[in-house]
Amino acid sequence: MTSSSTESLEVEVSTYYEYYNDYLDAPKPCSKESVKRFAASFLPVLYTLVFLVGLIGNVLVIVVLVKYKRLKSMTDVYLLNLAISDLLFVLSLPFWSYFTIEQWVFGTPWCKIMSWIYLVGFYSGIFFIMLMSIDRYLAIVRAVFSLKARTAFHGLITSLVVWLVALSASVPELVFSESFNERNYTTCKPKYPGNFTRWKLFSTLEINILGLLLPFIVMTFCYSMIIKTLVHCRNEKKNKAVKMIFAVMIMFFFFWTPYNIVIFLQLLEITGVIRDCQVSRNLDYARQVTEILSLFHCCLNPVIYFFMGEKFKQYVKMLFRNWWLPGGICKWCGVPITYYTESTSSFHTHSTAEQDAL
Repeated sequence: MTSSSTESLEVEVSTYYEYYNDYLDAPKPCSKESVKRFAASFLPVLYTLVFLVGLIGNVLVIVVLVKYKRLKSMTDVYLLNLAISDLLFVLSLPFWSYFTIEQWVFGTPWCKIMSWIYLVGFYSGIFFIMLMSIDRYLAIVRAVFSLKARTAFHGLITSLVVWLVALSASVPELVFSESFNERNYTTCKPKYPGNFTRWKLFSTLEINILGLLLPFIVMTFCYSMIIKTLVHCRNEKKNKAVKMIFAVMIMFFFFWTPYNIVIFLQLLEITGVIRDCQVSRNLDYARQVTEILSLFHCCLNPVIYFFMGEKFKQYVKMLFRNWWLPGGICKWCGVPITYYTESTSSFHTHSTAEQDAL
């Protein structure tokens, strides 16, 4: 064998080993089958639970506010819009529940609509909680100014602005969400054109800023000023009102902060900062759990109103007393019914038998 042929053989062998070593060192596809099985095993049950509780609770809030409160104040307007925002979450859950079990079978139009509704409900709910904080700030810290500012009309105007902002912030989800085949699996998620990382960075930062940072700044300012005012002016009625809004705020941060942290960490994975496959799977598990935790938040506001608002309890009792099924059961059992007479602004208690005799 000549020297030239020997050198050629050595080059080929060297190239082969370099290619083989590079192949061994190359990152292997990260299997997410265990994540899919985990989602299919428990997410449909939790989605169904959130759907039922959130639907019943928020519809009850809307009925009470419209039927009895008649939206006479800015606070009532904000509470109504917050309940509508929460309903947007729960109405999309049956679709996502089926998606966790099977593939996305509803096509691109419904993929766009459901993704959009979900994000609109997310942003609008956050913004209305912020407006409720500002409303409490005006009522307690700027009491004189609030006499003119805190009207139902101004509540309707600011609510309209909030819905427009929430709809605008959710436009990318409506435009880019698609149903397409990915690794023999039909999915529904945003399909960004051009630079995927840049669009994902924009989307994640938008959620983190509008969904967590901005509410934190606004609520911290409002409630710090409220606490400062209440220290110098103790009022039992004001304290009760603030407790309810505080509960709404604390619950919001408790249920939404973990989700925002996880999606930010997943952004680091997309940009290449996090490369470990097991870490990637753990983030997928964490996103599923924290997303369910955040969805449970839409069920909590009605519970907070019922247990912390005395008038809300009475309105709910009135609603059930006037509804034929619970009223008939109470009449048959002889259970006393408490109701509210708005004309005299007082509460009365009679048994159903005494009411029939009158």
